[in-house]
Amino acid sequence: MREVIYLDYNATTPCLPEVISVFETFSVKIFGNPSSAHFLGKEAKNWLEEFRRVVAELLEAESEEIIFTSGGTEANHFALWGVALEKGSGHILVSAFEHPSVLYPALRLAEMGFKVDFIPVSSEGYVEVEEVIKRVKKETILVSVMLANNEIGTLQPVKEIAKFCREREILLHTDACQAVGKIQVSVKELGCDLLSFAGHKMYAPKGVGGLFIRKGVKLKPIFLGGGQERGLRAGTEPLALIAALAKAAEIAKKDVKAESQRLFFLREKLWEGLQEIYPKVIRFGTPEKTLPNTLTVSFVGLKGFELLAKMPEICASTGAACHDGKVSHTISVLKVSSEIAQGVVRFSLGRYNSLEDIEKVLEIVKRTLDYYYV
Repeated sequence: MREVIYLDYNATTPCLPEVISVFETFSVKIFGNPSSAHFLGKEAKNWLEEFRRVVAELLEAESEEIIFTSGGTEANHFALWGVALEKGSGHILVSAFEHPSVLYPALRLAEMGFKVDFIPVSSEGYVEVEEVIKRVKKETILVSVMLANNEIGTLQPVKEIAKFCREREILLHTDACQAVGKIQVSVKELGCDLLSFAGHKMYAPKGVGGLFIRKGVKLKPIFLGGGQERGLRAGTEPLALIAALAKAAEIAKKDVKAESQRLFFLREKLWEGLQEIYPKVIRFGTPEKTLPNTLTVSFVGLKGFELLAKMPEICASTGAACHDGKVSHTISVLKVSSEIAQGVVRFSLGRYNSLEDIEKVLEIVKRTLDYYYV
C-alpha cells in the first residue's frame, strides 16, 4: 500500500485507540439493550445515561438536552423537520451554503408548503447578521446557520444570530458537525436552540451523532417506534457506538484548546509554504475566523482535481471542482471566478499530522508543479 499523508480530516477522522477499546468493550462485554428490564438491560441503561452526561459536558449542555442519532445527517433532518412538524406551517431561513443534509430537507419542506428562503453569503465565505435580519418575517419559525462551513472552514456568527432570534422567539439551529471536537463549542455561549454533531468528525466511529435540544423546545419525532430517547428518536440505542462517541468527547474536552493551537500553527506553516511555491495561490476565509485545522486554497489557473490526481501521496479533497468539471455548491455560492473555482483544494489537518508531514506535502507540491506545470 502506498504511504500517504492524510489531510482530509474534515471528510472523516480515524478512530482513536482509546475509542476503539471502549467500542469493543461495549460490543462484547456490556451488550445489553438499554430498554430491557433485566440486569443486563439496566446496566446498559445506566451506561447510556453516563455517556449522555459526558457528551453533554463537552457542549456545556444538560444531559436531558442530548438526543443520540445515527449521525449529523439525521440530526439535521430531525432539527428542521421536527420543528416544521411541530409548528405545522411557517417561514424557514437557511444559509445558502449549508451542508446538503440541511439544504435538501429545507427544499423538501418548501415542496410541502413551508416558505423557505436562503441567506446569502459574502464572497469571503461568511453569513452576515444583517442579511438574516433583513429576511426574517413575522411567520419565521426557524433559522438554520452552520457553525463552521465544511468545505472552507469559515466560522459563522451564530452567537449574534441567536441573540437576534431569541429576542423574537424564533428558533435557531446550527449544524456544528465540523466544529465540535475541533474547537470549543458551548451551547450556553452560542445561545442556539438546536445543535447537530457527528461522531466521525471527532475521532469516533461513523454511524453515531446527536442533536442538542434546548430545554423547552418542542420537536415532533421523525422516527416512530419503541419510544427510546424520551420518545423523540425511536430505535434501540447503539450502546457501543455511543460509548465510543462519549470517549471521543471526553478526550476532546481535555485537549481541544491545545490541539486547535497546534493545528493552527501547522496550517499556517502549510499556507506560508504554498505561497512560496505558487505565488498565485489564494485562501478562503481569514485565519482567525476559520477552523484551525482547515486550509482551503485555490491554485489559480490550475484545476484542483487534476493537481491532486498527480499527487497520490496526498489525501486531500478538491471541495470545488469534480472530475466532470462542476463547481461545488459552496464555491458557487461565493460567486468567485471560474478560474478560482476550478483550482480549489481543501487541506484539513488532524491529530496524526506533524510538522514533518507539512514539510513533505510542500516538497510533493513543489515537485509536482515543477514537473507538470513549468
